[in-house]
Amino acid sequence: SSESVGFLFGITARMAIGAGLALLLVLIIYKKLCLHASALHAYSAAAMAIFGAMMPVYWGAQFIDSGLISIIFGMTPIITALLASRYLYEQSLTGFKIVGALLGIAGLVIIFYNQVALGAIAVLGVAAVLLSVILHSISSVWIKYLQPDVPVLMIVTGGLLLSLPLFFLVYYISGELLPETIPLRALWSIVYLGMMGSVVGFVSYYYVLVNLPASTVALITLITPIMALLIGALFNADIIGFSLWAGTGFVLSGLVVHERGGYLLRAIWRVKKNIYY
Repeated sequence: SSESVGFLFGITARMAIGAGLALLLVLIIYKKLCLHASALHAYSAAAMAIFGAMMPVYWGAQFIDSGLISIIFGMTPIITALLASRYLYEQSLTGFKIVGALLGIAGLVIIFYNQVALGAIAVLGVAAVLLSVILHSISSVWIKYLQPDVPVLMIVTGGLLLSLPLFFLVYYISGELLPETIPLRALWSIVYLGMMGSVVGFVSYYYVLVNLPASTVALITLITPIMALLIGALFNADIIGFSLWAGTGFVLSGLVVHERGGYLLRAIWRVKKNIYY
């Protein structure tokens, strides 16, 4: 979406399309956007992820490649678990959950190890993506803490509307000129991300977040890069190497340990007990 138009134009145009579409859907379905105090708090929490977490990623992608970004974002379950344990009192810091998250990160390292190239200013990109991970985790825990009483579509719409002026402000301050022409590939990428990524994707994410523990939802960051690679293989004839299968095995093992580690240990203990006694 930033090809030949710059990342600031790409992300700003994407969010403008998303905000317009989301607001239109709210007005059609609910007739109005709720503006009471608890709703505004929820919109602010969503804006922290939409602007606060996404802008650093777009900026940091200038200095590091997507493989390293995926690995860094693999830390999201651990950071979210720390915050959820402190502020939501979720039982998310058990040994099995930590081991599961670490297995997932190891899987991402296996997949992307050969694709990680660190330049002289890569530290800027790493710092930006780490900031994004932290803000994304804070946003998720904040929304869970608020337990908003407004529809998920409104949370996304409010977050987009609060974020949009900030995107425009950054674009204006940067002094970046509007592109004279927009290549079709970039144009359709922006439209797709505005509709699917900024509306369908966000609504789906926040729906799951409202209904599941924050530490569980954070595991999406381990699954997303693998799904992207598999989709690339299916539709773009990308080659799937051994590292992808091995890394996927680690990630899936990590998810099982994270979610069912205690159950599996108890099941193994019962089997051993039956064998010996």
